[in-house]
Amino acid sequence: MHRSRISTLALAGALALAALGSTPASAAPAPVTRPGHQVESFAEDGTISRAEAPANSPFATAPALSAAAGVAGVAGDGTVTPIVQSGATAAKLDIVMIGDGYTADQQAKFRADATAKWQEISAVEPYKTYRGLFNVWAVEAVSAQSGVTGDPDQATVRQTALGSYFWCDGVERLLCVDTDAVERYAAKAPQADLVVVVANSTKYGGAGYNDVVSSLGYSGIATVAGGNALSGQIAVHETGHSLGLLADEYFYAGQGTYQGKEPGEANITKQTAAQLRRSHTKWYRWLGQTSPDGGTVGAYLGGGYYPQGLYRPTDNSIMRSLGREFNLPGREAMIAGFYRYASTLASATPTTAKLTPADRLSVELPAPGTRLRWYLDGRELTALRDRTELALTELKLTGPKDRSHRLTAVATDPTTAVRDPELRAGLTDSLSWELTSSPR
Repeated sequence: MHRSRISTLALAGALALAALGSTPASAAPAPVTRPGHQVESFAEDGTISRAEAPANSPFATAPALSAAAGVAGVAGDGTVTPIVQSGATAAKLDIVMIGDGYTADQQAKFRADATAKWQEISAVEPYKTYRGLFNVWAVEAVSAQSGVTGDPDQATVRQTALGSYFWCDGVERLLCVDTDAVERYAAKAPQADLVVVVANSTKYGGAGYNDVVSSLGYSGIATVAGGNALSGQIAVHETGHSLGLLADEYFYAGQGTYQGKEPGEANITKQTAAQLRRSHTKWYRWLGQTSPDGGTVGAYLGGGYYPQGLYRPTDNSIMRSLGREFNLPGREAMIAGFYRYASTLASATPTTAKLTPADRLSVELPAPGTRLRWYLDGRELTALRDRTELALTELKLTGPKDRSHRLTAVATDPTTAVRDPELRAGLTDSLSWELTSSPR
């Protein structure tokens, strides 16, 4: 049933493109069919399920047809605007938001919608605490038509840059895209660690492409309705997979009992709470603690799509249903995920610079409460603890004028939200500079 529906919509899309003044539908090159994706679908009540999505979209304005559709060469197409610019991409986690269904004269609306989505995402912990680790880029994709296919109803067809459409796989709220088109626009940003497609729609919906791994460096794509106040939760859940490497904590009643090996994800296990305590694995350090999503951390039956054979840390975190918080093990995994891309320490002075006492040096500590230590030739300068700005004359260098010294800054995030020593190791970073006592 779903295949025939998509074929019908594809034909309607081709006819709509012809109506825009493109080459006739019969003359259009046949699309190249690529393997599909397992995606997540999000119902209005917050429940989450799995669905199938094609990699192609029948409604994307293909490069070969874009001139006929009036898109190619449009001023502003592909323009990148920073929504949040916290620092250099090498030291930050870079989120790329790409608009779809916004025409040339609607790009200001897209930027406003993208900004609102970031505000929704960053209101959720641990994003709220760690906002300083992020850059957010808006990439303008100029569409031939305003809006997206399937909004307000299934008969509505629009040709857009990324081909966003509801009713994907026969699910009304599932908002799918053309993943190749997403890749082309994401490549225009300075860096892409996460990608969110913001569709020009007020209709609740979205999708999570967990299995997309891009050569650009991002893993996964989230789609959200730009004009819907609740859709930002979809992106938050999806980053639980891409950043926190978390499993889904929901399950299907008819799925049976899990029979496989111990899952690799931090938030599902085959072990009961008593077994976790004995084995000292997974979230045993959090057992008995009150969790921000409500209740106490334990081992709750059901997770990873199975009602039996797997346990989750809490009854109902955001990895089970939207509108919730990350549980304590999930929050720990998210912070560790942030630091896989971002750094506790940054500086505008490159580490390749050779410094002298005439120079000043400053560093940035983007996470609140970060501890900073300075070392000269391996010896800590205790008087400089937590100082983010230095006049290098303060170091009072001794020895031959041409002697080379090594100045090192070490920053550590002391958060109590990360208890696993292996994960805590990723919460420390250092920068080093060569300096001499000789003036330039």
